Amino acid sequence: MELSALAIAFVSVALLFDFLNGFHDSCNCVATVIASRSLSPRAALIMAAIADFCGPLIFGVAVAVTLGKGVVAPQAVDIWVAFAALCSAILWNLLTWYLAIPSSSSHALVGGLIGSASAAHGFDIIHLDGLAKVLIALFVAPLLAFMAGYIFMKAIFFLVRGASPKINWLFKRLQILASLILALSHSTNDAQKTMGIIAMGLVIIGYQAEFTVPGWVILACAGAIALGTLSGGLRLIKTVGTKMYRVRPIDAFSAQTCSALVILGAALLGGPVSSTQVASSALLGVGAAERVSKIRWKVAIDIATAWLLTIPVSAVAGAMLYWLFNGLF
Repeated sequence: MELSALAIAFVSVALLFDFLNGFHDSCNCVATVIASRSLSPRAALIMAAIADFCGPLIFGVAVAVTLGKGVVAPQAVDIWVAFAALCSAILWNLLTWYLAIPSSSSHALVGGLIGSASAAHGFDIIHLDGLAKVLIALFVAPLLAFMAGYIFMKAIFFLVRGASPKINWLFKRLQILASLILALSHSTNDAQKTMGIIAMGLVIIGYQAEFTVPGWVILACAGAIALGTLSGGLRLIKTVGTKMYRVRPIDAFSAQTCSALVILGAALLGGPVSSTQVASSALLGVGAAERVSKIRWKVAIDIATAWLLTIPVSAVAGAMLYWLFNGLF
């Protein structure tokens, strides 16, 4: 395979992952605003797609640098390691979409990268300090989102005590703004993970001498995740928006506001987090603030189980795919 063809194939697979990331994670941004009937599905997805495109252009590429340089050494990874990591994450996204279980594209990509890199060069290739930063961000963020959702909802209940049902009109409008901010924060974090992988691949292939994220990569990734969001994974939207509990405008506003704050804060600090985990955890915290029995905990347990399985399953898949690609090519 010629160098240019290899580069095109690699970037194409990375953008496919980015598209599926948007498709898979659109539920995070629009599920509650649709479930509370504040916006129609089409209007919500269009708004989220526009915001997803703009997010990486506004807030920089700190997450891309963390993922591209922090987990494994770029100069010591071959192109099939990156291919295997992307393909394992794509397969996991498709499987969890089919099962209608929200899962983390971020976990899948990190797991695939760990598995494929370890299969190629052993565990010494992994930067433990960088991996620790990634894992801390991925696992602490849901806890922060749950607590933020719980506290925020309690505060909202206190502030609107005694208000008439007409207050729902205000929360419907505020929820749209919160959904917009959440979509901006989503792409600011998630699109950058693909940017980091592409930039790493360009260094491996020899198109770049050092790790930087070119402007065309930023635009391509922003466009891919926006198109994926516009396509909308309706199966997952239904799970997040209706199966955990009946979402009202006040619930949706509180959950989306807390999710956006956690995700955007992590992105600005360069910590890759799972927008799926953050959004679902914030929604659970909001529901628990009103009444613990309100939540369908079986659905929440199914989602949490998928979260725990994502990294190890993706790592195994990444290792197996690396051995397959390396043997074939």
